[in-house]
Amino acid sequence: MNWNEVPKREDEADFGRLLSVLRCGFPDRPSLFEFLLNDRLIRRLVPGPEPADDLTRLRRQAQAFHRLGYDHAMVLIPGMSFAEQIVRPQKETYSLNAGSVIRSREEFDRFAWPDPEQADYAILDRLAEDLPQGMKLIPYSPNGVLENVIDLVGYEALCYLLMEDRPLIEDIFTEVGERLLRYYARAVHLPGVGACVANDDWGFNTSTLLAPEELRRLVFPWYKRIVDLVHGVGKPVILHSCGYFEEIMEDIIVDMGFDGRHSYEDQIMPVEDAYEKYHGRIALLGGIDVDFICRSSPEEVYGRARGMLERAAGRGGYALGTGNSVPEYVPDANYFALIRAALD
Repeated sequence: MNWNEVPKREDEADFGRLLSVLRCGFPDRPSLFEFLLNDRLIRRLVPGPEPADDLTRLRRQAQAFHRLGYDHAMVLIPGMSFAEQIVRPQKETYSLNAGSVIRSREEFDRFAWPDPEQADYAILDRLAEDLPQGMKLIPYSPNGVLENVIDLVGYEALCYLLMEDRPLIEDIFTEVGERLLRYYARAVHLPGVGACVANDDWGFNTSTLLAPEELRRLVFPWYKRIVDLVHGVGKPVILHSCGYFEEIMEDIIVDMGFDGRHSYEDQIMPVEDAYEKYHGRIALLGGIDVDFICRSSPEEVYGRARGMLERAAGRGGYALGTGNSVPEYVPDANYFALIRAALD
């Protein structure tokens, strides 16, 4: 077996497979789900000159998703960002306190809030025209409610201001939440869209970023509105959220009503354990830990992926993928071994 060879897709796209998983059902073959692919991998899968515009870049990305056997393509709609006024260090990683721009009422009043109406929603229709038949788009947002507030305020400052100037923090959450709600409202109605992803990291490895009670006051009501909005047009909503989640899982399933959850780490809760605990109540997506994929042999990755698919066989509600995304440092051979487990 040449694990470094790109797997070959043998069937047509069918977004109904992922829909079946999100209804905790059984697709006609194992379904794949991924949040993000890296640029290096996309260039390998779809060779050619560097894209000169957003539409060409997103078309290339969708082609890469299709070639690997996915029935969806992820899309970040261009034209809306909370981060344009934030200056961060030019590093791979940086502090959650880096680049904050709102620490006072005066800075809040001066801040130029992005207009969701300026995002290029028409690009979704242009992308959909070129998708292989049966494939659908899944838009996600320019970070989530909590992530954007942390970006704007800084994590430590947010924790202090919750005690020192709560009205200011509540107003910041409102400004961010309302804009993301309007963003999803424009995107979800377009016919090429099959589902939406709400992407917002809520936890460290051993606890949530804010106390669960604060998340319920400041963050979760916005996602309840987003989920209700998307469900109102008959489409599912997937939560992509990193970090510890056990204390808020009932909120995710019952109160907010997400159809599926993505992002799992072995050191928090292996996806095998999460599946045993939550399957039948919410779809579990991905979960093969990225660190495990990087450090293991292709044979070991393939074996764990096959084992997860066998665990879900006859029980439903699972789509195979990584625990988070496919960054550039993931060896292609190991990632392709994961894909082959579903396509073989």
